[in-house]
Amino acid sequence: MKNHIIKFSTLIFIMFLCACNTKKEKKLGDDSSAEENLFLGQKPPGLTPKLFAPDIVSTNNLEIEGVFSPSMDEFYFTRQVKGEVPKTHAIRYENGIWKKFMEEPRSGEVFISTDDKTMYLGNKYRERTDSGWSEEKKLDSLFEQFSIMRLTVSAYGTYVFDEREEIGTIRHSRLIDGKREAPKAYGKEINTGKMIGHPFIAPDESYLIWDSDRENGYGNSDLYISFRQEDGSWGTAINMGKEINSDMVDAFGSVTSDGKYFFFHRVKLGEKFTESYANIFWVDAKIIETLRPD
Repeated sequence: MKNHIIKFSTLIFIMFLCACNTKKEKKLGDDSSAEENLFLGQKPPGLTPKLFAPDIVSTNNLEIEGVFSPSMDEFYFTRQVKGEVPKTHAIRYENGIWKKFMEEPRSGEVFISTDDKTMYLGNKYRERTDSGWSEEKKLDSLFEQFSIMRLTVSAYGTYVFDEREEIGTIRHSRLIDGKREAPKAYGKEINTGKMIGHPFIAPDESYLIWDSDRENGYGNSDLYISFRQEDGSWGTAINMGKEINSDMVDAFGSVTSDGKYFFFHRVKLGEKFTESYANIFWVDAKIIETLRPD
């Protein structure tokens, strides 16, 4: 994974793609449905992935790592613009308008806890306050030995995270009686292949989604899902299929808190910057149920 990450990081930091003008605000018209209002005025997709919020989020720049807050009124993503460092952008829905409220140098891969109070950024986190997000703080010393890319958290407080390594390992750490247990690696059902990373644990821990480069995939990194079995074990990894996966890097999956939509990004790294591509997609989360074993 290291070479892959280095290549992507290099691309991210020295990008010379042409920047395009994007809308800073989106005022929703009276003809927008209540559900569309929740998603930047976008018409919800079916079982075929669609580019998310063209010209607002997805542009001719590079956009990755899209995720909604559990409250569904904030959307976070990373954007790279010509000549600039990658930045975390965040848009908030207030009084019928989606309006930018954050644009700052990217510090990590954003995940918001299910109670909407904590922003996790790999080995760091921030807490929501009355005036906004706090300064960054470090995770418990249990996690110092891991260089974490993405850390997600279930409603039970279980941490699920990856690491910046060539192969990569996804681990979990439960919260038991208020005490954090030492991280443990998942088994071969999850940790098989190359470039294993970017896990998303369902709030109820009923399934786990991540990306990996495995044999018989669709090309480069694909998204996989494993369902928890009745005995608590994890089922065989299931490739999420040709509708989700492509010959690009398909990665960074997550499901909105209402369980309705699945978000991910696609990346293609070319020899020339103008041949590179990165955008955020969404699809009806019912596609997950089509993958669940009988």
